[in-house]
Amino acid sequence: MITRFLTEVSTVFNPFSPKAKTARLFLSFLPSNARQTIKINTKMLPKISREPSFVELKFSKKSPPSYARPSAVLSLMGGWLTMGHFIEDGKQMKLDAEKLGIKGVVEEVDRHSRILSRQEELTGN
Repeated sequence: MITRFLTEVSTVFNPFSPKAKTARLFLSFLPSNARQTIKINTKMLPKISREPSFVELKFSKKSPPSYARPSAVLSLMGGWLTMGHFIEDGKQMKLDAEKLGIKGVVEEVDRHSRILSRQEELTGN
């Protein structure tokens, strides 16, 4: 999984729910040194909670140094792939992490990261 452009990861999930598997696995796929460059927020819901789990990601358009991280939101929740709503440098997308599964979520993150990487190469920065 390409994490070079990630600046923030926020998750909310019920650790006892089988539907939260995607959110838990996504957190485990982050590299061990991710806390140095990525802000990670995790909220665990109580066992009786029926709230859906979600993962929210923020990307920077460029691969900035660790001290300056402008961001754009990629939100993995809700149920539909929606592009639009420019937030600072990037696009906002919403995915149903429960229906896509971990493989689909990682593919979408990698696809978006490859787009940002190509844009960075084309601008020569």
